[in-house]
Amino acid sequence: MADGGDQLEIQCDAFADPADLLEQGGRRAEDAGEMHHIIIIAKNRTGLRNLYELISLSHLKHFKRKPRILRSELMKLREGLIIGSACEQGELFQAVLKDKPRGQLVKIAQFYDFLEIQPLDNNRFMVRNGTVADDEALRELNRKIVRLGRSAKVPVCATGDIHFLEPHDAQFRAIIMAGMGFSDADQQASLYLKTTDEMLDEFSYLGSETAYEVVVTNTNMVADWCEKLKPVPDGVFPPSIPGSAEELQQIVHTRAKQIYSDPLPQNISDRIEAELQPIVKNGFDVMYMIAQKLIAKSNAAGYLVGSRGSVGSSVVAYFSGITEVNALPPHYRCKKCLHSDFNVPEGYSFGIDMPDRTCPVCGEKYYKDGYDIMFATFLGFDADKQPDIDLNFSGEYQSQAHRETIELFGADHVFRAGTISTLAEKTAYGYVRKYLEERGKNVSKVEIDRLTLGCTGVRRTSGQHPGGLVIIPNDHSVYDFCPVQHPADDPDSEIITTHFDFHAIHETVLKLDLLGHDDPTMIRVLGDLTGLDMLNIPFDDPDTMSLFLSSKVLGYENDPLIGPTGAVAIPEFGTKFVREMLLETKPDTFAGLVRISGLSHGTDVWLGNAQKIIAEGLGTLNDVICCRDDVTARLISAGIAPKQSFKISETVRKGYGLQPDWILLMQEHGIPDWYINSCNSVKYLFPRAHATAYVMMAFRIAYCKVHYPLAFYATYYTIRATGFDPLLAVQGIDAIRDKYWEISERLEKREPVTSVEKDTMNNLEVCYEMYLRGFSFLPPDIYRSEVKEFVIEGNSLRIPFTSIANFGEQAARDIVAERAKKRFSSVEDMMLRCPKVSKSVVAALELHGALSDMPKTEQLTIF
Repeated sequence: MADGGDQLEIQCDAFADPADLLEQGGRRAEDAGEMHHIIIIAKNRTGLRNLYELISLSHLKHFKRKPRILRSELMKLREGLIIGSACEQGELFQAVLKDKPRGQLVKIAQFYDFLEIQPLDNNRFMVRNGTVADDEALRELNRKIVRLGRSAKVPVCATGDIHFLEPHDAQFRAIIMAGMGFSDADQQASLYLKTTDEMLDEFSYLGSETAYEVVVTNTNMVADWCEKLKPVPDGVFPPSIPGSAEELQQIVHTRAKQIYSDPLPQNISDRIEAELQPIVKNGFDVMYMIAQKLIAKSNAAGYLVGSRGSVGSSVVAYFSGITEVNALPPHYRCKKCLHSDFNVPEGYSFGIDMPDRTCPVCGEKYYKDGYDIMFATFLGFDADKQPDIDLNFSGEYQSQAHRETIELFGADHVFRAGTISTLAEKTAYGYVRKYLEERGKNVSKVEIDRLTLGCTGVRRTSGQHPGGLVIIPNDHSVYDFCPVQHPADDPDSEIITTHFDFHAIHETVLKLDLLGHDDPTMIRVLGDLTGLDMLNIPFDDPDTMSLFLSSKVLGYENDPLIGPTGAVAIPEFGTKFVREMLLETKPDTFAGLVRISGLSHGTDVWLGNAQKIIAEGLGTLNDVICCRDDVTARLISAGIAPKQSFKISETVRKGYGLQPDWILLMQEHGIPDWYINSCNSVKYLFPRAHATAYVMMAFRIAYCKVHYPLAFYATYYTIRATGFDPLLAVQGIDAIRDKYWEISERLEKREPVTSVEKDTMNNLEVCYEMYLRGFSFLPPDIYRSEVKEFVIEGNSLRIPFTSIANFGEQAARDIVAERAKKRFSSVEDMMLRCPKVSKSVVAALELHGALSDMPKTEQLTIF
């Protein structure tokens, strides 16, 4: 189409309604009806909504594998739409090609708002396959359509069926088509965006006047029919919950007074009101209340919920129970008499790291609180940024949280967030190499890299976000914002996702990230095993804090396999990468652990940046940039205006670097060059609130590792362990050590190591440490093992059935259920009573010595 407006169009198949085919025996439309391509363009907002509904119907209601629209549905939703006759696969072109009677052709043409003709190269395959004789026959087909358009009084437009912008892009499409199995990849048409002059030249055989009419006049006329549209409307469209603003304010004030007394200290009251006013004004109270209700139900079910992102920057989120991160400055507070003291020692960024004190009013030991996070990190400096409340539910509870969201708003208003997958560089490289090899082409590495780069990032398929839900307001339809569909990788599922990638609409409608995570599950299980109140684990426990620098508290030191720290298997800190970071930075405070979490989750923040600064003695862990909040705080402390400081930090944290005038400003305020260079090196910065929430969860688990070791290892192996080898595990520490070094040596020599072996290697560290601390494993046992839980027996862990290779969960459940009724008299008896226990399962049990002396059959042998 020519310029003149933002047109939104689709090309799809359309066919007769099944009701029109009864006389043909009631066959399905796609079997009996003749399918053709059509072009649908939205010319106004009504049309766009109808277009989105048609797209959705084509994916959901009738034929999921390919988008196809019934003519009857098209007619019902035709208002605001422009229908074009499409390419050679269109109904009109095929009718002209088959030389249908003139009257029938006119009737077909009059269904459309415009007719299409395309360059000869688009249809030259018809010459190659013998459908038409030569190029002149193709020209004549286009001439017939032009004459037909005049007879039917329907404008004819020259279109290009554009698939790429530049002629040289054809080679990338050919490579991708070949990689997808197309045999004619090298014979594709020149489907690039041609200039007006090129199009006039293409259709010069129609005569200059007609060529100008179809290329310029008519295409501009169709464009002028269209209003200027955007795929997603401007503005923010939050859902509504009646009375949500009042309920949020009531919850926040009630909880704040329960913690800090009534009346509230002025600084707390001021912070609450400074947040509540813009939250309510911008309609964000609904987002808060959704999260509050879902978290409250999860907590009632016994599962903590971890907050993600920067929501912990909001004290309203803290007092409403959405996050356990208290964004207030460091302070002391008394849980008994509710006295609080914000007059605290200098030099502490987190309250938890301050020295202990007792309450001067009642003598109770103070609780140390406050993580000093500014609200702007969450909602922007003007508190008008769309909130993004992301939550980590237990993987065992995630589906329930999704169901509760649907119950809250209705199935027609809650959809899974859609995603779009693109061609990965590794896959693109494989396509390029295969394409060149099949054609016997020998090119340089530089050319291979160029071709790979040209193919990388091309959209490949759609899918679903693992936990993202899109909420449509009650007074709107999803079609006001986007179409919906089944996931392309599972078109027969009951799940319905947004057709657009969620990034395209997340600032317009609410997207909730309700993710499944292992940490809340581990904390639930640890609480069950130990009887601890996991919510109130002391975050200043010195033994647990020492774990991140030394393993001494675990009973061993400087082990050559594990290394100096005791952080193995601790979330956020257990990988070798982060353990090395701990050794280089030596954090001895909770704030230091949060800074490490920020460094490990950022991009280009540690390697080649903070690591180098610390090694060269230019700054310490407390000086370097770790989280996005650090930049704002550092610039404000240097005297730069808060709003300007926040603007700079937002640019830095997204990886855009510093503008020249900002560098001058920072230099004028005494910011050292190494800090400025660090800002320019950053590609992504983690929010402090997110890092704090992660470390809170990790510290609870670390506490159990120190004080309740068997419960810790049992929980770890039940929930997190991958690559666990039960045959090796029961052989003891020497066998585990030997296997670890064997895989490690192969890695150092760059010899092949499978992904399973890499998983095994991570697990071997934990197995080794467990033995090092005086604990052991017991082999699977037909009467003592559970389905998938590692069970504590004395100083050992009993290995469950599902840790055995190829041992199905249902077979394990059958065994556990039947043994509770009575013992098995033989293997034959077990197999009869447990339908899922096959010969291979029996062989696996025998291999692991799990059957003990159980006879194989019921038959008695008489001597």
